[in-house]
Amino acid sequence: MSVHAYGAYAGDKPLQPMEITRRDPGLHDVQIDIAYCGICHSDLHQVRGEWAGTQFPCVPGHEIVGRVASVGAHVTGLQPGDLVGVGCIVDSCKQCEDCGSGLENYCDGMVGTYNSPTRDAPGWTLGGYSQQIVVHERYVLRVRHPEAQLAAVAPLLCAGITTYSPLKHWNAGPGTKVGVVGIGGLGHMGIKLAHAMGAHVVAFTTSDAKREAALALGADEVVVSRNADEMAGHAKSFDLIINTVAAPHDLDAFLLLLKRDGAMTLVGAPATPHPSPGVFNLITKRRTLAGSMIGGIPETQEMLDFCAEHGIVADIELVRADEINAAYERMLKGDVHYRFVIDNATLTA
Repeated sequence: MSVHAYGAYAGDKPLQPMEITRRDPGLHDVQIDIAYCGICHSDLHQVRGEWAGTQFPCVPGHEIVGRVASVGAHVTGLQPGDLVGVGCIVDSCKQCEDCGSGLENYCDGMVGTYNSPTRDAPGWTLGGYSQQIVVHERYVLRVRHPEAQLAAVAPLLCAGITTYSPLKHWNAGPGTKVGVVGIGGLGHMGIKLAHAMGAHVVAFTTSDAKREAALALGADEVVVSRNADEMAGHAKSFDLIINTVAAPHDLDAFLLLLKRDGAMTLVGAPATPHPSPGVFNLITKRRTLAGSMIGGIPETQEMLDFCAEHGIVADIELVRADEINAAYERMLKGDVHYRFVIDNATLTA
């Protein structure tokens, strides 16, 4: 089946309208009419060939929400008309220890929603900047938010789960002090989620101008990380710090803020490495420097349900398909509060 999409034919070319082919739904497949797709910073890196291994044509997009159009004969629990989402995963080996634990995101055979090998034409996955997608039922998520919030739900499928997963893994909640470094697409979700979990939330920003915005998102306190006195006032006090910054920076400044047995987990992915942190800042307080990426399918469903229960969505700006290239340039300048989302109804040939 041929559908309208938006993608690029080369890393140095702008995104443009194109036609792509989707497979016919199999026995366990769900065909989805895509209503909205979020724009993730990783989309830009991949489609411009800044990350190794980009296959062209590249159709990005892994923050997908829409309605079920049809289901295969063996699909259970989903039916046409249901509101659903698809995140960063559309397949995995289904047999390894990670898959068996509901941690498909760590499966060595994980298939990403775009730019991953597949038997479907053209030989790699094509993402959510398109009218439709066909996905195995295991990787389809139910959306329980009101339909009026659907566009703002889309970024939860990446930005939401990327921050929810480490917050849950390191037991953020009442009685814990959680820091969120960076107030952007990931950071604003981290603040909202940590606040809803009952943690005392401290937002870190390099700009005093973002102080009021961070408080409005749910932060209890805001620290300007360039202010040495403000940083020193929080020394050895954090249980967990979620670091969302996708640019190399001094990690030691934040490690010193962790209490004994505290952890800082990195969820931002810089193009070049961070300066190596000092070992003594880790060993003297048994601190942990960790990493985390998205979440498995069960945890992603848990996150969506949590967000629906607490009325949490992303702060978004809705754009037309023909505004995607301009949105990419604005994203590079940090000119978005806090995620762009595509209205897929504007995808035309």
